[in-house]
Amino acid sequence: MAEILAEIRKIPPVTRFLVVSSLGITVPAIMNLVSPWRLVFVSKFVIKDFEFWRLYTSFFLGSMNLNYIFELAMLYRNSNALESTHYERRSSDYAWQLFLAGLALVGVNRPIQSVSHTRAMLHALTYLMCSLSPPGTLTSVMGLITIPISYFPYALLGMDLLTGGTGAAAQGVSGMLIGHAWWWLVWGSGIGSGGVEQGMYAGWGRAPAWLKSWFGEREDYGRAGSRRGAVQAFAPRQRAEEAAAAGRVTGHSWGRGRRLGES
Repeated sequence: MAEILAEIRKIPPVTRFLVVSSLGITVPAIMNLVSPWRLVFVSKFVIKDFEFWRLYTSFFLGSMNLNYIFELAMLYRNSNALESTHYERRSSDYAWQLFLAGLALVGVNRPIQSVSHTRAMLHALTYLMCSLSPPGTLTSVMGLITIPISYFPYALLGMDLLTGGTGAAAQGVSGMLIGHAWWWLVWGSGIGSGGVEQGMYAGWGRAPAWLKSWFGEREDYGRAGSRRGAVQAFAPRQRAEEAAAAGRVTGHSWGRGRRLGES
């Protein structure tokens, strides 16, 4: 048991929260310990009866069949890939941006009267993960075919259309829209492991101080590099350009030198 707990603690905190929440809400519903109707999002119950927990549970109530195994695996894989690379040691930023994306998903899904936001959130995470992956990366679709990872969100949307119809596809489209907005507005061109957000609203994606403190993070993120602990990484050309602009000479000073034969 101790070994299992040790392995669970190795999972990044936000990803661990997502996976545990999914299991803790879906499994009791599958076992008929709680009615799924008490877990889905119904606006009148939230507003009039103050059943605010539906805002939370509606993001983690998975399919009530074998498809849930695939959903759980996708949730873990995509979230872990994001938190372990692009949000490394910045789980607070990831949690804050995911919270804002969740609010946007609730608003976008109101016109289609969606009672579950699970698939929409999965599509948003998948779209962001694929958009931040290096160009030319390949991925497998259910172990059957290999495609460029940039096409994977659309393949997932096609599977939703085939298995769940237009309603499921509409939820998938809403998630892809939020995922694209997340990537474009927050990340911009800051793509790749170790990159920083460079979108026009990147500042909105920074977690509040209280959330950083809660995660135990104290890093500062400057405009010129990506801080990881006490180390800040700069591109060599960037460092040289900044030094030239400041009138400084980079490199070692070797002196003025002497000609052969001079004393």
